Amino acid sequence: MTALAIDVNDLTKLYAGRAVVDHIHLQVEQGKICGFLGPNGSGKTTTIRMLCGLLTPDFGSGSCLGLDIIRDAAAIKRQVGYMTQRFGLYEDLSIRENLDFVARLFELANRRTAVDRALEQLGLTARQQQLAGTLSGGWKQRLALAACLIHEPRLLLLDEPTAGVDPKARRDFWDQIHQLASRGITVLVSTHYMDEAERCHDLVYIAYGKILARGTEREIIERSGLKVWSIRGPGVQALLEPLKFAPGVLSVAAFGNAIHVAGQDSVLVEQALERLRQETTLHIAQSQANLEDVFVSLIARAEDNFSSHVKTSGESA
Repeated sequence: MTALAIDVNDLTKLYAGRAVVDHIHLQVEQGKICGFLGPNGSGKTTTIRMLCGLLTPDFGSGSCLGLDIIRDAAAIKRQVGYMTQRFGLYEDLSIRENLDFVARLFELANRRTAVDRALEQLGLTARQQQLAGTLSGGWKQRLALAACLIHEPRLLLLDEPTAGVDPKARRDFWDQIHQLASRGITVLVSTHYMDEAERCHDLVYIAYGKILARGTEREIIERSGLKVWSIRGPGVQALLEPLKFAPGVLSVAAFGNAIHVAGQDSVLVEQALERLRQETTLHIAQSQANLEDVFVSLIARAEDNFSSHVKTSGESA
């Protein structure tokens, strides 16, 4: 069996008595890229911070890189590269100065060599004297990744690393991530982009603190049992809201000039669509479910963890 870089069970974090991460199980194999998907407020960042030792779980146990996430939190921090959602380096320092500062924090024996290696690895050598505050989003992203890699971690935890950068910078970033994975580095990366999810080896979808789906792209789509219909034609956008309340419909979402209607009960959805066929000239055809269809449907069925009081393990059921 392939060794696990991340292996946690019943991981839970409570705020004001409510579970923002609710007894989740998460396993990621060494050398794999695992996409961590979910809407804002779903618990992704809280989970990542517990994995790298920045937050202590209220319940649960497990390991990162073979180290206990509670007992060995300090040791985990030295072997993990954590890239936050927002750029967290000093904007009034140059690229080299920022990397040298991070190398000092990790007490690296040969800082100059480590900084030179990081600059070369991320294509930053020619810009090393440029102030970080003058960099574009894509170059800041490269600098942040270089800082994550300077101590040669075995696990990367990347929290929405491509938010706000242009498509080319995103593609270049993902090429770098795959190169790192080919060298045996494990990557857990949170993202909102479906095209990025498709580039991951495995996917985990979390909403309201609970994991709703996991597996490869193909496995998640097949297990969903979701049937999708595409509707095109004049005035199609006006159908978005009415169709959401039709029996059997789990989700309705706009895709360019079309809308996708998804459900698991084909008979009920076909009944709703048959009335449209009789009353309109819209083109309605069954389509292939994609990841976005599945995830929109999952979130539509998920229970909001702030809609009612969530019991902790110390309360009666």
